[in-house]
Amino acid sequence: MKKIKWVLLILIALVALVIFVGMPYMKEQTKKNSPEITNSYTKNGMDLSINYSGPFKKDRIIFGELVPYDAVWRTGANEPTTFSTAKDIKIIDKTLAAGTYSFWTQPGKDSWKVIFNNEIPDWGVTILSGGKETTRNPETDVVVVQVPSEQTTTVQEQLSITFEDSEQLYLVLSWDRTKIKVPINE
Repeated sequence: MKKIKWVLLILIALVALVIFVGMPYMKEQTKKNSPEITNSYTKNGMDLSINYSGPFKKDRIIFGELVPYDAVWRTGANEPTTFSTAKDIKIIDKTLAAGTYSFWTQPGKDSWKVIFNNEIPDWGVTILSGGKETTRNPETDVVVVQVPSEQTTTVQEQLSITFEDSEQLYLVLSWDRTKIKVPINE
């Protein structure tokens, strides 16, 4: 009985070590390769921000290989990308209430599905799948829209998610030779 208690104590200590030391260390190391980036837009009464970790291309084929077509992607590295708005806005023609959301995409060859979800999971993918399976709960999607993708002539080495404001405000994602523009309206 005494041996079982010691084994249990050792197991508890090992689990605690992994949770409190190993996981924070792993997150810190992954952010060296995919730094955390926050971009904001604060004009015309809007207060928007996008927070993501931006991986680099590193001579890889990104869309269709590293990021498969027709599968939901956590859209970035490390923790899920988050999108925040201080007031209700429209993504194309769908209302997105003020708040913070996880931001997911489903890349396709010609168009992408863009997803705003109410839940923000810790990591966004399952470790056992090697990052191929997301932990997104589709039942908590609040806005899902389809946008066309375009091919660019220049290579974007690091994933970039920014705001572009000309006559229309867009959330713009570009990486490798692919770009999508998500219209944002009041």
